[in-house]
Amino acid sequence: MSPLRTVITGSVRYRGREGQLAFILHRLSGLGTLLFLALHILDTSTVYFFPALYKEALALYRHPLFMLGEIFLVAAVIYHGTNGLRIALFDLFPRLWRAEREKPSVYTTLAVTVVLWLPAAFIMGRSLIGHTFLGWE
Repeated sequence: MSPLRTVITGSVRYRGREGQLAFILHRLSGLGTLLFLALHILDTSTVYFFPALYKEALALYRHPLFMLGEIFLVAAVIYHGTNGLRIALFDLFPRLWRAEREKPSVYTTLAVTVVLWLPAAFIMGRSLIGHTFLGWE
């Protein structure tokens, strides 16, 4: 039990600055995306065997909290992809990585994520407001 506890506490203990933040965000965005995909596969599989359950799931997904969650899901997918590209770049070209480049690379990744996410968040947020408050169908 002790080695498992060491792994768990060692992975959440704060050891760095931007690198640790990027690591935690990468893991959380990956787990969030995985959770969404598992739920998506599960509810889509009900369309053939339990059509009524599928319709109930669709009605649930039209709830504003789920629509808001989709906006954050898009942010998680974009961040996970851009941070993965940053990691791959440093792995494929190890001479590019230096400790002083960690901080700017993390902030660049976050900036690219926000720039790519904002148009999608605007479109999805407009739809969320329209369906929730203005009665769009």
